[in-house]
Amino acid sequence: MKDNYNRNITYLRISITDRCNLRCTYCMPEEGVDKLSHKDLLSFEEIVEFTKQAVAMGINKVRLTGGEPLVRKGIVDLVKMLWDIDGIKDLALTTNAVLLKEYAQPLKDAGLQRLNISLDTLDKERFAQITRRDKLEEVLAGIDEAIKVGFKQIKLNCVIEKTKKEPDAVAVAKYAEDKGLQARFIRTMNLEKGEFWIVDGGDGGNCSICNRIRLSSSGDVLPCLFSDLGYNIREFGNKEAILQALEHKPQKGTISKKNEFYTVGG
Repeated sequence: MKDNYNRNITYLRISITDRCNLRCTYCMPEEGVDKLSHKDLLSFEEIVEFTKQAVAMGINKVRLTGGEPLVRKGIVDLVKMLWDIDGIKDLALTTNAVLLKEYAQPLKDAGLQRLNISLDTLDKERFAQITRRDKLEEVLAGIDEAIKVGFKQIKLNCVIEKTKKEPDAVAVAKYAEDKGLQARFIRTMNLEKGEFWIVDGGDGGNCSICNRIRLSSSGDVLPCLFSDLGYNIREFGNKEAILQALEHKPQKGTISKKNEFYTVGG
C-alpha cells in the first residue's frame, strides 16, 4: 500500500505497553508517568486483529516496542500469535535487555527473528546516571544470552548527543565489533521541537523513504512519529484507521506535542 507521496508502506511498529523498568533521562521522567488503565491498553487480541488487517493491506514487517515490551505479561504468547499470521516476513523487537536473559530463548522459540537492544554506555556509573537504574550487568547478560540462542540479527541502539566519536559511543562500537553485532547511533531527538536526524547505521529519520506506520499502546494508528495525527482503531475500526493514516501521512516530520517515546516507541 502506498501513501500520497508514493512511499510503499510495509513496516508496522507496535507499542504494546507504556511501562518501563528503566527511567532513561531522554525518554521518561524520574518519577515515572501515569500508566494507562487496563481498559485503555490494547489487548493482545486487538493487536493481533489489527495486524492481520495491516498485513492484508501490504504490511510484511512488524516490530514490537514499548515502553519496554518485555514487562508486558504474556509477551511470548503475543510473539507466537503474530508470527502465526500468514504474510509476516520479519518479526522484531526493541528492548533495553534488562529481562532478556530470561526471555531470549522463549522469544526465539515463539518466532522472533531480530532484536534491537538499547545500550548507550558500557560504564556502570554512566549507565546508572542515564537510566536512573543500576542494571548494566543484567543488560550485558541479556545480550550474551541473545547471542547464544542465535537470533537472525541483533543491533545495538546507542543514543548520542551529537557524534558517534563521543567516548560512550566509541566504547559501544568496539563492544559491538567484538561481539559480532551491528551498532546504530541515534542523536537525541525532541518531539516538541521537531529535532530529529537520520540514524547512523539505519534508515530511521529519513522521511523521503519512510515505509512505516505505528500503532500506539492505546490504539492510535500514527502516520508519523513527529506529528500529532492519530486514528484510534476503537473509533475508526482497523481498516479505516489504516486508510486515514495513509491518506494523512505527511511528507516529512514536523513536531508532536501529544506523543511520548514511551507510548509510541522510538
